[in-house]
Amino acid sequence: MANIRVHCENLNTTIECEPGTKLSAFLKKSGYDSRFPVLAAIVDNQLKELGFEIYIPHTIKFIDYSYPDGQRTYIRSLNFVVQKAVADLFPQYSLVIDYNLQNGMYAEIREIEPDEDGSPREVSLSEMEIEAIKARMQQLIDADLPFTRHKIHTDEAVKLFRKFRRPEKALLHELRGKFFTTVYFLDGYPDHFYGPLVESTALLTSWDIESFSRGFLIKTPPITKPYELVKSPYQYKLFDVFKEYSNWCSILKVKSVGTLNNAINSGKARELVQIAEGLHERKYAAIADEIYKRRDQVKLVLIAGPSSSGKTTTSKRVSLQTKVLGLNPVVIEMDNYFMNRENTPRDSDGNYDFESLGALDTEFLNMQMNELFSGKTIELPRFDFAAGCRIASGNTLSLGEKDILIMEGIHGLNPNLTSHIPQDKILRIYASALTSLSLDENNNISTSDSRLIRRMVRDYHFRGIKPEETIMRWPSVRRGEITNIFPFQENADIMFNSALIYELPLLKFYAEPMLRRIPANSHASTESIRLLKFLSYIVELQPAEIAFIPPTSVMREFIGGSSFIY
Repeated sequence: MANIRVHCENLNTTIECEPGTKLSAFLKKSGYDSRFPVLAAIVDNQLKELGFEIYIPHTIKFIDYSYPDGQRTYIRSLNFVVQKAVADLFPQYSLVIDYNLQNGMYAEIREIEPDEDGSPREVSLSEMEIEAIKARMQQLIDADLPFTRHKIHTDEAVKLFRKFRRPEKALLHELRGKFFTTVYFLDGYPDHFYGPLVESTALLTSWDIESFSRGFLIKTPPITKPYELVKSPYQYKLFDVFKEYSNWCSILKVKSVGTLNNAINSGKARELVQIAEGLHERKYAAIADEIYKRRDQVKLVLIAGPSSSGKTTTSKRVSLQTKVLGLNPVVIEMDNYFMNRENTPRDSDGNYDFESLGALDTEFLNMQMNELFSGKTIELPRFDFAAGCRIASGNTLSLGEKDILIMEGIHGLNPNLTSHIPQDKILRIYASALTSLSLDENNNISTSDSRLIRRMVRDYHFRGIKPEETIMRWPSVRRGEITNIFPFQENADIMFNSALIYELPLLKFYAEPMLRRIPANSHASTESIRLLKFLSYIVELQPAEIAFIPPTSVMREFIGGSSFIY
């Protein structure tokens, strides 16, 4: 059989190889010398492991930890090692990897037999037990064990997952309706991931685990500093919000996507919507109660959060609840305090950096707020985005006894935004879609993915932006969040979780057709394929069930039909 011509993007050259050549062998043949170890490859815009065999011509790009898909491949592989280590040491327990914090992924072990209410019992780990897990992980890594991949009949996979104490994973695949399931093995231990793994454990050279709460944190390097572990402050407030969401899931009797799918298939979608919205309503009311409690001091409520967190709906719902209590919320738009265009800072590429704090005239903002607090009347600014300058609005404002200012913007938690305002007059709220729902016991759902899908649906329906454009802009959005929002999360006085248990089944209805229309040769194709694979595990809501979502729901900000004006 004739050799196959394969184009390597990394070297911008075409190389011939024999049919059946693995990517790992092709990598050696190509002579490509990466700065960091190659972990996987993009083959015709699809992510593949290095064990993938070449039989037809392809375009290939090798990726390392500095690529998002490379980092995800590394983390998936490390999680498998953690799981194997826990299974070896504590066969009577089950490992659950719950959610991402800034300084690591939180994991805990739970008893296999649940409590009387059906919730699995958490088990507190001692420092000695965590050190034992760490030592066993290192043994597995030093042994240079291969991750092997096999496609087996789904019935067999389900039995395997049940045998190895993975009931949520078993249920997920039992309901998925596929004839075959891809199962990875590590030293005889089976698991399933919705993405490839590295070749062997020896590639996992930079990691740590440390005690946190009742479990431990799995620490990996940030994508900006591959193979360099960075010390980050603990995020106790964020952790508490994730735990609260887990408690909400318990109220709804939803442990993971498998039980969520089961509930929807059983006709319980309306009940899920009702209870989830009811929990949100209680939270909005609790925030308003806190504002009312501090009404003699607090005069400015700042609401911040990353993209597509539902900040606008949150501010409107909180405003409504404060009105119920007899207060008068006054919304001020932070965007009207932009610097004139000529004074706007630029980023490293020479473009205007509208997301940096320096793009706001914080001195003018602080002056106006202090004048309001002292009883003066001010003229609110208005920024003319077309002209790139601030102009007079003619709108004046003074604060009455029951007035509360509400201002929404990405810098609301940054103390430098309001550095000259008495801090006791400010209440800071952090709003984000912080789902702790997982696909199964050890495949957690990225909150970034949830927000990306929210934004993609909203951009398409209300801003005329194609899904592939949203996907291509997302890395830039994420960089801005990492710089301007996430470092200040713990400054919040209150954290509001805008995630809803039913939102992924809802968003799948809108997002899946959009993603399928992205052409295979698009630069957004790799990400669209990954998101489609993720959504394939989720049962979507039907139009009659979607119609039951109330017009005040935060989800209406993204799908339409809201009773609020945006």
